[in-house]
Amino acid sequence: MKIKKEKIYLGNEAIARGMVESGCGFVYSYPGTPASEILPSFVTQAKQEEQKVYGQWTINEKVAMEAALTIAATGMRSAAVMKQVGLNVAADPLMSGAYIGVDGGMVVISADDPGPYSSQTEQDSRFFAMMAKIPVFDPASPADARSMVSRAFTLSEEFQLPVMVRPTSTICHARQNIPPEPLQSHGDPPRFNKEPSRWAATPRHRFVLHQKLNQKLENLRHDPRFAFYDEQHKNSGALAIVASGFAWSLAADIIAEMKDSQARIQLFKVDLPFPLHQPSIEALLNDFSRILVIEETYPVIEMQFGRRDLVSGRFDKIIPEAGELTPGLVETIIYQQLGKQSPTRPEKSTGIIPRRPRLCPGCPHRSSFYALKKTLVNGIYTGDIGCYTLGLNLKALDTCLCMGASITQASAMYQAFANRGTEIPPIAAVIGDSTFYHSGIPALINARLEDSRFVLLLLDNETTAMTGNQPTPASGLRVNGSQGPALPLEKIISGTGISHLCVVDAYEQEKLQDELAKAWRYTQAENGGIAVVIARHPCMMDSTARKEARRFTTVKVTDDCTACGTCIESYECPSLINDESGIVHIDPLTCVACGLCIDVCPFGAIIGE
Repeated sequence: MKIKKEKIYLGNEAIARGMVESGCGFVYSYPGTPASEILPSFVTQAKQEEQKVYGQWTINEKVAMEAALTIAATGMRSAAVMKQVGLNVAADPLMSGAYIGVDGGMVVISADDPGPYSSQTEQDSRFFAMMAKIPVFDPASPADARSMVSRAFTLSEEFQLPVMVRPTSTICHARQNIPPEPLQSHGDPPRFNKEPSRWAATPRHRFVLHQKLNQKLENLRHDPRFAFYDEQHKNSGALAIVASGFAWSLAADIIAEMKDSQARIQLFKVDLPFPLHQPSIEALLNDFSRILVIEETYPVIEMQFGRRDLVSGRFDKIIPEAGELTPGLVETIIYQQLGKQSPTRPEKSTGIIPRRPRLCPGCPHRSSFYALKKTLVNGIYTGDIGCYTLGLNLKALDTCLCMGASITQASAMYQAFANRGTEIPPIAAVIGDSTFYHSGIPALINARLEDSRFVLLLLDNETTAMTGNQPTPASGLRVNGSQGPALPLEKIISGTGISHLCVVDAYEQEKLQDELAKAWRYTQAENGGIAVVIARHPCMMDSTARKEARRFTTVKVTDDCTACGTCIESYECPSLINDESGIVHIDPLTCVACGLCIDVCPFGAIIGE
């Protein structure tokens, strides 16, 4: 038998490995950083292991959760994968699914983003698990995440509950050598045992299911497998540190370097933050006079201790209430708890001047935003979630709430002005293609029912660019590369009854401005309504799409440049740089030769060669 050697896995790849090794046959996901790599890695690794599995990008996280719960109702193992804000979208089926439960193992992977670095919030998915009353594992490393996936499936089948695994962005994107484990069987064929009092439970039956759920949690609270303390570590004079996830890894590394203070510290690792092992809580409170809880991001563990007089952490603000835990911060906190000064470490300077995030060179959205500002002057621009949120830099977005909200907000803006009889300003909703499929469709239907009037600028770069160029339903491509039915934006929008709809190449600046002007006039017409302009051009970060781009020209800046700064400030292309005098130059290393800057210079100083 050939023995497989260790392999370096990205954290998300390790999670996918855990699902393959656990015999998980079905995984559903909507792409979202930091969890985007899990589904494609699952499909790839299963193929390498010659395992027949089913993986699918879903339209949104709610659908992913519903599908995974249904597969688990047939006795097979499944998983729903998302980021923490995606869990908000999936909350309805998750809450109900906790009551109904599962027959096969079902794992929810919800990747958190402390910081946050690529999210609207830095919410803690463990709180969601607590609210839904399901167990949650908190991995401290990629290897931990891989093994916890396997443990989660076992626990799910044992207690007939969905079980969450909550990695954070650091765990998702760290790398670690991990030895492979034997693959488990995919189990028996699917079956569905009809049980209406469970699978179709009415409120009366839900009360009974809730009681059973509470009993399951109570059993878990006393399950010795999840103990994190035993009396052999009793040291009443020491500082007890209770930690989970990446916070535990940070604390362990810091304490390992504190040679002169290690005897004064006892570090305990929590694998299952909820429900927290009750005997361990009671023993710690009895044996230690000082307990520090270190966790990301909310006080989930700390809350379950219940003793504010003995337990410190976020409640008494020893640990900040917001932000990512860093090595320097955790080190300072531990030293302070010991009454010592943390060591002074020299600051390392990289010499790099920080710059705010910007749209990529050649991004078609930049052209669309420029046309919007030129056409709907002094308008209200409601924005959405995606890489095009960076339109904020271009002063072309005024709001950013959540996925799909741009359309609802534009509709509500119109109603706010129209129902008070005041002058209605130009209103435009800006949304990306993937976000429109995710949650913009019901918002558009609702806006039609309200008879609202605004311009909908739909930015179609033919991919889910922000999370790694996953396909959208417009292409019909599946995660395994097979071709499914394509669902074009135009047909969906027409199906809502929208009559003013046009598609224009985002690179054609003059035509795009003309179509936006027509759209705005339609919203003002007596028989007008919502006008939709689809600005379509491939994402230039997609190598295949770049070859199909419709406009290429090498550009240069002539001596006519007046250093007015219009191209830098109004267009903000990373390939446009200026020197101390303000004169603009083209960075040949990043320029993709889209030629869009030619349209922007008011003095004609940028020309095509």
